[in-house]
Amino acid sequence: MITLEPGTRLGLAIALAFTMFSVALGLKADDFSFLRNHPRRVAIGFLAQVLGLPLVTLLILMIFKPIAGIALGMLIVACCPGGNVSNLFTRLSGGDTAYSVTLTTCSSIFSAALLPFSVLFWTGLYAPTRELVNTIDLDRAAFIINTSLTLLIPLALGIFLAHARPSMAMRLQRIFIPVAVLIIAVIVVIGLASNMSLLRDFGSVILPYVIAHNALAFALGALIGFAAKFNATTRRALVFEIGIQNSGLGLLIMLSQFGGLGSGALILATWGIWHFIGGFTVLAIYRLARRNPPPIIQENTHGL
Repeated sequence: MITLEPGTRLGLAIALAFTMFSVALGLKADDFSFLRNHPRRVAIGFLAQVLGLPLVTLLILMIFKPIAGIALGMLIVACCPGGNVSNLFTRLSGGDTAYSVTLTTCSSIFSAALLPFSVLFWTGLYAPTRELVNTIDLDRAAFIINTSLTLLIPLALGIFLAHARPSMAMRLQRIFIPVAVLIIAVIVVIGLASNMSLLRDFGSVILPYVIAHNALAFALGALIGFAAKFNATTRRALVFEIGIQNSGLGLLIMLSQFGGLGSGALILATWGIWHFIGGFTVLAIYRLARRNPPPIIQENTHGL
């Protein structure tokens, strides 16, 4: 366990609220125009994220049976909303950015309202995480209330400001988003530096799970995109939206609400670094495919 002082817990809660407020500043009414015009596409992508990824994660846990702390970290990652970085990767890959932004918006609002319920539901389906949550004596009611208020209030304030003062919200977001990213980065670095013994003990075990989990998240997006017969640009957006999760948000929740469980926090911190590597790898594949499209097979009009 990572020991946290009460003041540190309060600081993490403030950081969590600040992060959600920073994200909400960029949520505009225009983001929902895609939802009105393409409800099927949004519904499929949304369900793939909030149900598909946790379900795939649960299957991974049942097959490979990692220790409970690792399993808890993986499930929290799977329950988190898509990160805003997915919008950037989508744009760089030539994907449908409007679709990506809409999915990020929907998953962020869903998570603000229901993330604690989602975490408790999925962890309750896997015996080791269910027993772990019981062992750390998590106050479920307090967890739901604290997390929901910490996420919902700043989300509502950010959306209100984005609607009432859009130019101010845009200026603030340009400042706040880098600050929020820096706060999470500092927490990750300090957490890893102060828990090197945990990293030495669990690093070689954690990294394969993070790599496999992230790869399967990207693959899930591609598979659902093909199954739903989405066009290429929509599939790219869905791949990044499911493969890039807001693991920083999950790390803050793990540290502030789950007592700083070491192996779980390391999963989330490692995910926060690795999904950039995975994202750039997928981006390189897409850019290479666009540069070298498959040859067009000419129809034989003189043969059989």
